[in-house]
Amino acid sequence: MPNWRLKAPLAHEARSLYADQSLGSALGLVCNKNEAEFMPLTIGLIGYGHFGAFLHDLAQRYLPDATLKIHSGRREPDGVQFFPLEEVAACDAVVLSVPISAYAATLAKIDPHMRPDGVVIDIATVKKYTMDLLQTARPARPFVAMHPMFGPESYAKREGDVSGLRIVVTGHSLAPSHYGALSEKLAAVGFQVIEMTADAHDQELAETLFLTHYIGQVIAHGGFERTDIDTVSFGFLMDAVDSVRHDGQLFEEVCRYNPYCHQVIERFDKSDRHVRDAMLKLEPPEH
Repeated sequence: MPNWRLKAPLAHEARSLYADQSLGSALGLVCNKNEAEFMPLTIGLIGYGHFGAFLHDLAQRYLPDATLKIHSGRREPDGVQFFPLEEVAACDAVVLSVPISAYAATLAKIDPHMRPDGVVIDIATVKKYTMDLLQTARPARPFVAMHPMFGPESYAKREGDVSGLRIVVTGHSLAPSHYGALSEKLAAVGFQVIEMTADAHDQELAETLFLTHYIGQVIAHGGFERTDIDTVSFGFLMDAVDSVRHDGQLFEEVCRYNPYCHQVIERFDKSDRHVRDAMLKLEPPEH
């Protein structure tokens, strides 16, 4: 497990970087000016659904020295794990694990409580919409917009091996050197960082993840299940169905906020009609 705490040998760097703690936030570190060392940061996690709980597990594994504070509308603050929104928003880095439809309202709620150098971490599945919110926010906040291309199901299937799992970054407002350090830390853990524009991400996501969701929802709605004689390929298909079976809200929100999804639906339906018509035209066998 990597140790991201930088001690006294880098004290001179700590002093020179103290004026911009957004670097520390991005790296998972905070500079303690008095002790001339980097200390663990505080991470605020807003939202504790299926994916939020997964992020909690990842933070405990890869940032064991960090202090994690969670806010959930479904959990009462206990001062141990769950905290009031204003306290979570005041952390060094604030991760938004909320529905896409709640992004604008959540940003408005946390803004009065954020530190001037607090970094907003956007992990939404749709990137153009959320990046527009972050880039037009006033006052401007340091942010990193990313999309982890995996979830708790795929993580479990790999038995916790994150090697090669992709994290797409579509934009940020950190200094280049600070962002480079963050990318290096993610790569050191095993993640593959891919950079692309928010628009390119949304277009490719509509043709991949959304298409998987679409087909998975159709199969699940049709009541198709595994059998005792499944082929390997059918098993893979049902693995995909199982991975999205319980993500109905995400499926609907991606379709709503990603304009490319409607194009994918039309394209898929056109192809489906073509294949279906070709199959229905086949003559039945003679008896």
